[in-house]
Formats: sequence, structure tokens, C-alpha cells
Amino acid sequence: MSKKILVINPGSTSTKIAVFDDEKELFEDTLRHSAEDLSPYHTIAEQTPFRTQLILDVLEERGFDGRTLDAISCRGGVLRPIPSGTYIVNGNMVQDCFEGVRGQHASSLGALVSDHLAKIWNVPAYTVDPTVVDELDPVARYTGHPNFVRQSKFHCLNQKAVARRFAKENGVRYEELNLIVCHMGGGNSVGAHRKGRVVDVENALDGEGPFSAERSGGLPIGDVIRYCFSGKYSEKEIYSMVVGKGGLVAYTGSNDMRLLTERANAGDSKIQELLDAYYFQVAKEIACKSIALKGEVDQIILTGGVAYGKEAVTAITELVDWIAPVTVYPGEMEMLALAQGALRVLTEEENALEY
Repeated sequence: MSKKILVINPGSTSTKIAVFDDEKELFEDTLRHSAEDLSPYHTIAEQTPFRTQLILDVLEERGFDGRTLDAISCRGGVLRPIPSGTYIVNGNMVQDCFEGVRGQHASSLGALVSDHLAKIWNVPAYTVDPTVVDELDPVARYTGHPNFVRQSKFHCLNQKAVARRFAKENGVRYEELNLIVCHMGGGNSVGAHRKGRVVDVENALDGEGPFSAERSGGLPIGDVIRYCFSGKYSEKEIYSMVVGKGGLVAYTGSNDMRLLTERANAGDSKIQELLDAYYFQVAKEIACKSIALKGEVDQIILTGGVAYGKEAVTAITELVDWIAPVTVYPGEMEMLALAQGALRVLTEEENALEY
């Protein structure tokens, strides 16, 4: 018997929802939130009743009865570090998302809203592979100073989803493969997947790794220190140079890779040089991750919105295909991946984990 699953993926200015019948999407909606809509709320958690009611209203407009659901699956929040898997939304998770134990982020609304709806409809709520999944090898945690420890914060949901997709399409188990998965979007993350575990990856949430559309990547640390103590910038301003206003948007004023590629193709040599640097940094990070796999790489996977661009894919592939063959899954599979995670629990393919 098929399972109906409501998927909830909250972002800073929108909430995506979809209803799945097993892996078939029945419908999807994106609920937009203006600055005026969100202005009354001082914290992310305060938006919970507002976003919950919007979802209820949309489902009612569509004539969908939430009581027919088998489960809810939501994008995970900024939680404490946890292994990969599908987690039941419980009191501990709700409390940590409410308090923002590791910072305020819109994804934390997933657990908060899902918990409300699950209680209304008396169904279980799950979250799948949140950004804080941490499976790093011990040696990958070292930074060079004991006051600083490397953290795993990356596009885990999509990275794991495309890795599992590749395994399924090739008739093998994800846990049997060594893969390098590169997600390229507003932020970039490159993960070394060894037999089902991401043993090396950067803290992409805070802008580490190669520079991206909106994040600076690694910067010369001496210059950063001088900027911090110049007296010209606040902590918030420095952080925005790294996350939000770094990368391509800092150089060009645009975070649109398609537009920048068009300008390069039209003869803008400076933009072309910048894009070449982007491809170079991404490829260099892919090569670095091969060390974590001792050079035994079964496949490199390129994913995320930037992977729709043939110029980006061609340039990066030419730089890294000596390491392993390259497969491209453009875009992201977050909504389907969330449904699949809950479905694996509902069909007893895997057990739900406790946070």
C-alpha cells in the first residue's frame, strides 16, 4: 500500500511544500514571504504559527485532508552534529531548533512547523540528512590550532540523494562506493563519500571551500585579521563578506551564473577569467578530496544549480576526469530526498533515529 508524505522545506523568504504518494509527487507549492510578512517576528522560531497556518490554508485550498497522510518529512535545522539518517522529530530536536543552539537559520522551522502539524493530524514527523550531519574522519577535524576545530556543515541532503541515485542507477549499494560529490549553488560543498559516509567536507554554511556565487571560500587569513581589527567593519559586515556578499557577487554584483556566462561568451575577458578561477577552485577541491579516498574514486558527481550550465560542467570535467569519470545531476533533489527518507522508514528499509 502506498504512503502519502507531506514534505516541508522552509527557506528564509519562502516555504516549499509537496505531497508525495511514495516517490511520485502529487503537487508542490512555494509559499513566498515578503519582508513585510516577516517583520513582526524577532526570531526564526516566532515565525512558526505564521508558516504553519499558511500550509494549512494551502492544503485546504487544494482540498487535501492532512488526516490521510502517513508522515511528514521536513528539512532539518541547524542542530547539534549527528550521523546521517532519518530522524524522528522529537522534543529534544524541537527544543534545540526553538533555542537556536547553533544559530538562527530558517531550516530550523522545518522541525518546529512539522511538530505542530504532526500533533494536529496524529502522524509521525521526520527530518532527513540535515546540514549538520557529521561523519568526518578524526584527522579531518584538525585545523592547525586547538582553539579551532573543523565542522561539517554542507548540502548533505542533496549530496546523499544524488549519491544514492547514482548507486541505484548502477545496480550497486551506496555503501559500496567511493564518491566525490560536488554541490554548486549559492554555496559550494565538496564531499568525499567513503562507503556511505562523508569522511571529509568543508563547513560550506560559513563559506569554507571554493568560492561560490555568494560565498568567498577560503581567504588569506592575515588580510582577514587586519580587516577585523581595522575599526572599519563590524563583525556582521565581515561575516557578510564571507557569506552572502562574497564570491561572484562581490566581484561582479551578480550571483547569476547564467548571466555571467553569457557575458563571458559575449567577449568579456575579465568575467571569463573570474569564471575560470571559479572552475579552478572547484576542481582543486575535488582533487583534494581524492586524498581522503586514497585515490580510489569510483565516480565524481556534479550537482546543484550551476551544474545546469554546460560551460561549467565542461570546464570542471576537463580538470578532474583524470581522477574518475564524471556524472552530472543538475539542480537539487531536496523535496524528493526528504520524501524518500521518510519512505525508507515507513517501509522498514531503515529505522528512524532518535536525536
